[in-house]
This record gives sequence, C-alpha cells and structure tokens, in this order.
Amino acid sequence: MKTLLHTLALSLALVSSNAHAHGDAKPQHGGILQVVNDLQFELVPPPKPGDAASLYVSDHGKPMDASKLSGKLTVLQGTQTSEAPLKPAGAQRLEAAGLSLAPKAKVVATVTGLPAPGTSATVRFSVK
Repeated sequence: MKTLLHTLALSLALVSSNAHAHGDAKPQHGGILQVVNDLQFELVPPPKPGDAASLYVSDHGKPMDASKLSGKLTVLQGTQTSEAPLKPAGAQRLEAAGLSLAPKAKVVATVTGLPAPGTSATVRFSVK
C-alpha cells in the first residue's frame, strides 16, 4: 500500500511539474495566444488603423530571436482575403503592416525559421 501511494504521489508530482514546463500560458502583450509545437505565438492587432500587427514568439516562455524568423500573415474577413509579410521588429517580435484585423476575422500566421532555418509553423487565430 505504501508503494502504491508513493508511486501515485510521484506521478502527480511529475504531471504537475510538466504542466508548468512550457511557461505562462497567458498573453504577455495583450493579444491572442496560441501554442504550436511547444512554441507560443501571440498576435497583437494594430492599436490603430495604419499601424502594424505584431506577432510575438517564445519557446517555453523564453523570448525567441525574431531576427532569424520570417513569414506572412493572412487575414480572412468574410469573403475578403489580405496578406502581408512578417518581418523582424525586435527581440521576439515580427510585424505585418497594412492589415486590418477586425472582430471575427480569421488570421493565419506562417512563420519560417523555427527552430532552425527551413522549419515552419502555421498558427491560426480568431480575432474577438
């Protein structure tokens, strides 16, 4: 019985520590958070028309070097589709200029260079 309780307690401890291994699962920049392949992607709509949308990338809660990343942001709004390249804009941030992210829009981010050149991820967001 002691062995069973010890095994159960050890299993619970491992599950608990594993749940926190990927960092904080809350948006850090006021955006929409998605996790793909253990990487966190946070889409932040432009603060005002004409500004760029931002995509923050982190690996297990640690900022990722965006200078090695690229990609594109595709916005689906009803029957309209628009697209813009994602360009490095800071330590862990990519930007896409010229897009409108209205409520109910569907956004697809395709990011290349993760975690090594040639690797890509596709991340889907719904703007609220």
